[in-house]
Amino acid sequence: MNTSSASLPGGTWTLGDSSVTRFGYGAMQLAGPWVMGPPADHDGALAVLREAVGLGITHIDTSDAYGPRFTNELIREALHPYPEPLFIATKVGATRDAQGGWPTARRPEDLRKQVHENLGSLGVDTLDLVNLRMGDAQGPRPGSIAEAFETLVDLRQEGLIRHLGVSNVTAEQVVEARSIAPIVCVQNMYNLAHRHDDDLVDHLAADGIAYVPFFPLGGFTPLQSEALSRVANRLGTTPMSVALAWLLRRSPNILLIPGTSSLAHLRENVAGAGLSLSDEDVAELDGIGH
Repeated sequence: MNTSSASLPGGTWTLGDSSVTRFGYGAMQLAGPWVMGPPADHDGALAVLREAVGLGITHIDTSDAYGPRFTNELIREALHPYPEPLFIATKVGATRDAQGGWPTARRPEDLRKQVHENLGSLGVDTLDLVNLRMGDAQGPRPGSIAEAFETLVDLRQEGLIRHLGVSNVTAEQVVEARSIAPIVCVQNMYNLAHRHDDDLVDHLAADGIAYVPFFPLGGFTPLQSEALSRVANRLGTTPMSVALAWLLRRSPNILLIPGTSSLAHLRENVAGAGLSLSDEDVAELDGIGH
């Protein structure tokens, strides 16, 4: 299946100095259970990545912490040398422990090590985008991000990073980061049922900064809502398709990175996000998060 980027739902967005498809792909689910170890189907994982690019997707989100290393190594095996329009975003700020936890790792030496690990596993000299992940597994936590973010600014000045972003952050931390250096995106949890960043989405849109929701479909517990199911049934589609289509309609700066390890599911996500929602549909869906 081959499609051009122009036919993907949502069109494109300028991320830094690159035009990327608003419909992207999140690679986290390519690793083994709980994002640890290799995939159960190695060749299947490679096929999903190649299909994503074949469909015209030019924005892939990953991290060397996924696996750890396995997801980045799959991306390299499947797609290197990378086609010119492909934009790969990664993140730093957490590592993995033997129990599958995500301990924070944000000292300057930790961040430098993670950036070099991402460079090595992806097989590149410069990373397109590095998001600094703050907070913890429960969500954002208040506090200064200056020391950690300034470390990434230094690495960018050394030529190892092209663009910077922040993830799992409060609105105040976004302001602090932007006072230190330009950012091209914020990556936080956001979906139909979790609307806490509504104001932030709109402020970023006004400033031309992307908002990239992680867990756009609810994460490990898929979104469930009577209203969502009702709209999906009325349109003859799935709740997940409606959730993706709502996000694309919510604001032009929202970039989607739904993940899957299934070719069929990847194609369903692309088709579903292209769903046309009426004003009445949107009004009903807006009631879920409010």
